Order: sequence, then structure tokens, then C-alpha cells
Amino acid sequence: MHVSLERRGARGKRPMRPAAHNPWPLSARARFWQHGANYGRHTMSEGRLVIGTRRYSSWSLRGWLSVRLAALDVEEMVIPVADGPTPAIKAATPSGTVPYLEHRGIRIWESLAIAEYCAEISPALWPSDPTARAHARSVAAEMHAGFRELRTVMPMNLFRTAPAAPPSSDVLADVARIDAIWREALAVSGGPFLFGATFGNADAMYAPVVCRFLTYRPDLSVPARAYCAAVRAHPLLGEWYDLAAKEPQAWRLAKYEAPK
Repeated sequence: MHVSLERRGARGKRPMRPAAHNPWPLSARARFWQHGANYGRHTMSEGRLVIGTRRYSSWSLRGWLSVRLAALDVEEMVIPVADGPTPAIKAATPSGTVPYLEHRGIRIWESLAIAEYCAEISPALWPSDPTARAHARSVAAEMHAGFRELRTVMPMNLFRTAPAAPPSSDVLADVARIDAIWREALAVSGGPFLFGATFGNADAMYAPVVCRFLTYRPDLSVPARAYCAAVRAHPLLGEWYDLAAKEPQAWRLAKYEAPK
């Protein structure tokens, strides 16, 4: 099994070459290969973020966005997902799921918990106004706990071209509720993101839904379509798509690639 280990944070991406006997430490030679003339300066990260296949893992995308928005200096460990928890993910995370963050000795799992932790470091991830902040937390929690039918019938696949099966009434109800959440927030904030000009934690929670809507193309209102375009145009979403396109073909899963 191939596992990708990368260094990211405020200073950007640095690919890493782990030593064969241990997935974490780097040899001096590997560290020099990684940093070149900068070897010896800023070579240690403050933790790691474990995520799954970028092409499919919607929860990984949520946690990754919050971590990147907060500019945490962490290594990224990418483990391919399968149909259910894999031994590799179980070995790497307390809950056997992704994402999982270790930062400055603190361990956090679950996307919403990671979002809250990142907001403690970067408070701007939630709106400063108490009313808007409560609204943002409410819609983020609703996303975290709900919309199971949509997630089941429209699994995230960034590059799938085959259309989904005709949606059931339950899926249509999920789409309608999400559209309403977006329209309400955008009408108050003025957009382009849910709570104003800045992409925050609420947007991170709904970004994988945007990815699904871009893949499966359900009917959406004009404001919801504009919101999808704004999220997709964000540089971090562009980076996620670019990295997903470079993942090994062996990581692809037929159940997500074939039409249902």
C-alpha cells in the first residue's frame, strides 16, 4: 500500500520521503533532499494531519480546509480509503476514521472538532458577530449530523462524469434544505461565501457538498449556483482538486467510479 506523506502549513507544500523502517522520521539525506539549501532551518513541523483519498474523502476535505485556513504547520499523511475503515487508517488514528489531527501534542478527530480547534488558533474562521457566529455554527453542525441520503446516493467523486441515478424524494429534500441554508446565509451576509467575503469554517463544512453538486448537477437556485462557483474558485479548492488528480490510479474504487 502506498501512503503519501507531505509537509504543509503557512510555508506551503514540501514533499517528504519517509525512512523505510518508520513512516515518520526522515534521514539527514532525505531532509536535505527536501529542503536543499534551507536544510537546518524550519525542518520540524508541529504535528500531522491524516486524511484519506482526496478524490473521495469528503470528511478529509473539511478537516484539511480548516487546518489550511488556520495555517497550521503540519505534515499531511494521505492513506487511501476503501469500503469502510482500513487497517492502515485504524493504526494511524484513534477513531479509525479520517481526518485526524495532531498539533503541538494535542489530538483531535472528527471534522467539526478540528474546525473548532482551528478557530481557537484563528478566530476569524467563525464570524465575529455573535448572531452570525451562532448561525454559522448551527448550519455547520447540521451539515455534520445530517443529509445522510444525499451523502449515500451522491458520494463525493471529484472527477466522475457519469450521472447519478434519478434522485429520490429524500435526496431532493436534502438538496432543497441545503439550497435554503445557503440562500438564507448569503442574503444576510451578501456573499460570496456563506458569512461574507471570507471563506470560513461553515464554508469548509459545505465544500464537499459543492463538489457533489458540481459532479451530479442537481437543480439549484441562482444564489446556490453562484455560491458553488465561488467555492470552486477558491485557491484551496483548486489545490485539493490538483492534488487529487495526481493520486495513484490504484487508489480508485469501482463502487464510486461506476454509474449506479
